[in-house]
Amino acid sequence: MERSGVLAAAGLGAVAGMRTFSAPAILSILFTREGGAVQDRLGKALSSKAGGRTLSVLALGELVGDKLPNIPVRTAPPALAGRILSGALVGAALARRDKQPLLGPVLLGAAAAVASSYAFSALRRFATHRLHIPNVVAGLLEDALVAMAGTRLLAALK
Repeated sequence: MERSGVLAAAGLGAVAGMRTFSAPAILSILFTREGGAVQDRLGKALSSKAGGRTLSVLALGELVGDKLPNIPVRTAPPALAGRILSGALVGAALARRDKQPLLGPVLLGAAAAVASSYAFSALRRFATHRLHIPNVVAGLLEDALVAMAGTRLLAALK
């Protein structure tokens, strides 16, 4: 796997650890810009208008829902499983796009999602409990980081 593919899988996997639906939504933007260059089922779904809109709506819903007090922590088994699947999905889609073997990018995307989930959960807990930053503000800062990472990844993957 090329260095850019490794970085992309790790970067999007880390984004998936922060916000489950943002990573595939970002990849959908890239695939749409590329005009559907990936012709397998996953690539077609990500580059379709319906797929892109659905992922965008889910990502926006997650940004809002993240600030609610009754949302379980991202490291709870169901939430973590979703993040792992999201990281694996973006790794697989990137591997297909680059005509590379699937296993490495899938594992890397999933592992980055797990690491990011735990790291940002701890960081959020530190910010809210130790620094007394309101949860909404901490969440908005994390949203800004997701947006910044997504923008940088899109620019790097052109």
